[in-house]
Amino acid sequence: MGKLLLVINCFILAIGHCGGPLMMRLYFIHGGKRVWFSSWLETGGWPIILFPIACAYLHRSRIQPSAENKLFLMKPRLFIAAAVIGILTGVDDYIYAYGVARLPVSTVALIIASQLVFTAVFAFVLVKQKFTSYSINAVFLLTMGAGVLGLNTSSDRPKNESYREYILGFVMTVGAAALYGFILPLVELTYRKAKQEISYGLVLEIQAVMCLFATAFSTIGMLVNNDFKVIPKEAREFVLGETKYYTIAIMSAIVWQCFYLGVIGIIFCSSSLVSGIVIAVLLPVTEILAVIFYKESFHAEKGVALALSLWGFLSYFCGEIKQSKINKPALHLLQSEMPSVPNCQISV
Repeated sequence: MGKLLLVINCFILAIGHCGGPLMMRLYFIHGGKRVWFSSWLETGGWPIILFPIACAYLHRSRIQPSAENKLFLMKPRLFIAAAVIGILTGVDDYIYAYGVARLPVSTVALIIASQLVFTAVFAFVLVKQKFTSYSINAVFLLTMGAGVLGLNTSSDRPKNESYREYILGFVMTVGAAALYGFILPLVELTYRKAKQEISYGLVLEIQAVMCLFATAFSTIGMLVNNDFKVIPKEAREFVLGETKYYTIAIMSAIVWQCFYLGVIGIIFCSSSLVSGIVIAVLLPVTEILAVIFYKESFHAEKGVALALSLWGFLSYFCGEIKQSKINKPALHLLQSEMPSVPNCQISV
């Protein structure tokens, strides 16, 4: 059941990771200019999560006595932690949206690949993630890839955009990668320090609280920036039409929820580093889709950066496979020397 849930969350993450940036960029290239609104859409679809939470509650009500069953499983300590992570997520959403507004999707995707480096570092610091020569090599190659991409930062600068704006977008995207690389291990640390059983139903509640506070943060930004007053006018002037403007907004909110649901689900099933790896593995898909749909350029620097990134991913996975083969005999020996215990179950 655990492996099946991991596969399902990887699939959900793939939908959000590939579709989210493309939908956001579609908004900007056809006349959208509201960065705060775009960041709001990244988490604004959080009420969707209430439906599976309600389903989880109904499931518990059938298998548990009513006296022991609660609508929400989250305790105050965990709620506060999720709220803090949510605010950090709101900050990350804004600086990421700023980068997408200034850079082609293919460039953003390559820069975001550096997130794995930050995830690895923070995972080592926060959750004592162990590293092998393969994982270190992967981190090095990804760092080199980001460096190569930065050698010619203005070659794919969109028309009517200043060099200063492009560079600022580049820096903001790197900042988004670094911050989210910190958030992923922080979520894993929260699971470990929760002082209560972490079920998948509780994971859904954590996502709901995170997205709620991230949305609140973006809402404040929209109020200060007068986005709510401007959005109706922007919709009327949208190149693709007013109906498609709101359709893109709604679809963006839904797709981004898939991304966050997949991320926290993978952390629940495995670890923050694996979640970062899966995000990075989807890089070539996002690259190809951006070139196909938006006719973005694919110059030499992007090709070298992509090659280094893929090399890094392969290095990590080869290391994981080799390490699992080494640990398997030791695990069998340990299990033979210990009394049997019941298998862990995934509850809702």
